[in-house]
Amino acid sequence: MRIGFLGLGLMGEGFTRRLVERGHAVAAFDPAQECRDAAAGWGVEPVASPAEVARGADLVMTCVTTTDDLEAAVFGPDGAATTIAPGAILVDFSTTVVARTQAMAARLREERGTGWVDAPVSGGPPAARAGTLAIMMGGAEADVARVLPVLAELSASLVHLGPVGAGQVTKMVNQVCVLSNFVVLAEALNMAERGGVETGKLLDALSSGYAGSNLMTAMWPRMMARDYAPAGYLRQVLKDLDMVHDLAHDLRAAIPMSTQAAELFRLMAARGHQELDGIAILKLFTGEDV
Repeated sequence: MRIGFLGLGLMGEGFTRRLVERGHAVAAFDPAQECRDAAAGWGVEPVASPAEVARGADLVMTCVTTTDDLEAAVFGPDGAATTIAPGAILVDFSTTVVARTQAMAARLREERGTGWVDAPVSGGPPAARAGTLAIMMGGAEADVARVLPVLAELSASLVHLGPVGAGQVTKMVNQVCVLSNFVVLAEALNMAERGGVETGKLLDALSSGYAGSNLMTAMWPRMMARDYAPAGYLRQVLKDLDMVHDLAHDLRAAIPMSTQAAELFRLMAARGHQELDGIAILKLFTGEDV
């Protein structure tokens, strides 16, 4: 298929590399010229605007940082909505505000006759490149059916959860589980280190019991090595937890653990660590570089 892609950050790089490797023609835009230049090196056609991304595309895919970024990329003066075809589908991998996602989807269908599937993901850049993401979809049945063959090439888990917006609600649930657990894992690892435990054996000791998890397996080795190079940025963790707070307020859902986690990440950001990976929350417990 001919695919247009908006956003060539850490996730966008993984997505577009995978799509090119699977034989798709991919035209992409990112506001950063260096990102566009780099993408040309793995077979992406860099273009000058979101409008050019959407022109002639069967699918337009987006992976940007904020809801405002998404709205500008789609509905801005040179946005994708100015050229996207009525028969195309927009697939948004970003993590965005539920109500605004629903409003943008309705607007795109009304103005252009174009479908919208919200498809936030979990797994990070390595899973995007390997095609092993967990993708949580919201959208009309017919729209989802059309994009399934391509999304199947990007995912190990691909679930349709309901109408537009359902994917974003599910991503908020995911973030409650994952981002609060960053703090729990940091707390536990710090206790183990202070207690003199041989930390290299921690995963062997705990992974087969109830404490074990995918997140522990993926994150503890990096925490032990103090590898805080971003697979995702701490500032994005905080952005997502603020979105969790806003949705919980609308739903009148109690989120005491997520609220506490957000305050700890906010403290990290205030100390200048917003460009590190979220697992750098360990610094608050160990006292290193805070």
